[in-house]
Amino acid sequence: MPVKIRLQRHGRKGYAYYHIVISDSKAPRDGKFIERIGSYNPNTNPATIDLKFERALYWLQTGAQPTDTTRNILSSEGVLLKKHLLEGAKKGAFDVTEAETRFAAWKANKESSVIKTKEQLLAEKQADLKARLKAESEVNKLKAAELAKKKAEAIEATIEASVAEIPAEEAATEAAAE
Repeated sequence: MPVKIRLQRHGRKGYAYYHIVISDSKAPRDGKFIERIGSYNPNTNPATIDLKFERALYWLQTGAQPTDTTRNILSSEGVLLKKHLLEGAKKGAFDVTEAETRFAAWKANKESSVIKTKEQLLAEKQADLKARLKAESEVNKLKAAELAKKKAEAIEATIEASVAEIPAEEAATEAAAE
């Protein structure tokens, strides 16, 4: 029975998220599976990956074959590196403690790069928000200036109309007085 590590689609149309499962290669994509070892949500930025690390490592060591996408996910989480280091230790290239220290160093480097990426995305988002707010305030200033101009013109027109009515009223009162 060839075993695969693959994605099982869930969610609605246009907004999919995936379960990472261990299943028989002949089973349908969303069908029966042996074990669920995690989830993958590509809709967030950066993508959210929740993985049972030890179970994924166990299944890789027992011969389960990951699909292309799950291979990329396992690689980004460090499961493939850990498997590689443990195989090197088993062959005698170095001892297990050296493998653990190399993996810990890689994990620390990976976490710092993820934090840096998140901070950069947040800074870009805030800069975009500030730029949009500035552009909106400029548009509002222009609209306020146009509105003030129209109000001033309307007031001038009413003043001119009332000034024009006053001499007409005076002429009418003088004509009535004669």
